[in-house]
Amino acid sequence: MSLATTRPFLGPVLESPGRQRRHTLPASEFRPLNPQDAISVFEIEREAFISVSGECPLHLDEVRHFLTLCPELSLGWFEQGRLVAFIIGSLWDEDRLDTDALTLHKPHGHTVHIHVLAVHRTFRQQGKGPILMWRYQQYLRCLPYVRRAVLMCEDFLVPFYKKSGFKVVGPCAITVAQLTFIEMQHAIRGHAFVRRNSQF
Repeated sequence: MSLATTRPFLGPVLESPGRQRRHTLPASEFRPLNPQDAISVFEIEREAFISVSGECPLHLDEVRHFLTLCPELSLGWFEQGRLVAFIIGSLWDEDRLDTDALTLHKPHGHTVHIHVLAVHRTFRQQGKGPILMWRYQQYLRCLPYVRRAVLMCEDFLVPFYKKSGFKVVGPCAITVAQLTFIEMQHAIRGHAFVRRNSQF
C-alpha cells in the first residue's frame, strides 16, 4: 500500500462550522516527520525527558538519523503549523529489543520499535498522548509489512501504554545508566478503522 493511500489518516482535520467533533481542533494536522523537523522534535523530547529521567531516548543526531532513514515510521501532530506532539519509530527484526534497537533501522523487519512519544509541555494533560498513539496505530495498520509495535518504558508509564493496547513482555534487556525498562508490545492487525462520518 502506498503512502498516498494512507494519506487520509494524516491529512488536516477540518471542522464544519457549528459542528465540532471530540478530540480534534481546527487547523490540526497529522503527518510524517522529516529531517527539517528534527530540532523541534529534539526540543520537545529534551524538555519532556531530561526533567524526569535525566536521559533523552534519542539525541539530536539520532533524531535526524531516523527521520532520514524511515520518516514514514514517524508521526507529528501539528496545530497551526506548530509541532505539539510526535512519535518516532523504526523497523526491527528480532523478537525482543536489544541495544542495537536503539540505533538501527532494519528495513526488512516486521516490527515497529517506537523510540519515543512526547508532547510539548503546554499541551500536556489534554489527552494528546493517547490520541496520537491511536492515530499512529491506525496508520501502522495501513502498512502491510508491519505486524506489531514494541517499546520500552519505565515502570510508571506501563499503565499509560496498557490503555493503548500494549501488553507487558517482561523486563527489557536494555538499560541506560541506572534506568531499567519494561518491554511492551502491541499486535498490529487488519485494516485501519475510520470512524463513521470522519473527514480524514
